[in-house]
Amino acid sequence: MIQQPLPRVLTKRADFVAANKGLRNARAGFVLLTRPNEGFGMRYGITVTKKIGNAVVRNRMKRRFRELLRAALPKSGLANHDHVLIGRAGGVERDFTTLAEELGKALTRARAGQGDRPRHRRPRQNGGEKPRK
Repeated sequence: MIQQPLPRVLTKRADFVAANKGLRNARAGFVLLTRPNEGFGMRYGITVTKKIGNAVVRNRMKRRFRELLRAALPKSGLANHDHVLIGRAGGVERDFTTLAEELGKALTRARAGQGDRPRHRRPRQNGGEKPRK
């Protein structure tokens, strides 16, 4: 049996920002971003914001996502693509097998070149400035 090389981890912010311009597949527990990376191999990254919860909750979610990606990417990941999982609020409470099925469906859609419709955000009222306290 030939052993597939494990995907490498994204560490640079520029790679995460670039992945945001790729295909987007949203699920209840996460959003999967995929983007070609000019031959750097299969790579993955995980992002969980502070909106999700405290550090314990965020780290738990990242551990679950890391395990999901390690199991799914060697079999069904896209070669020479970056895969970024963005945690959503319901991701911690979701069953692990449900998350795995959703990731499989998202990877299948990404392989077919299908993504969610682009989001059209309205510009901020105050020109992008944060409100002063």
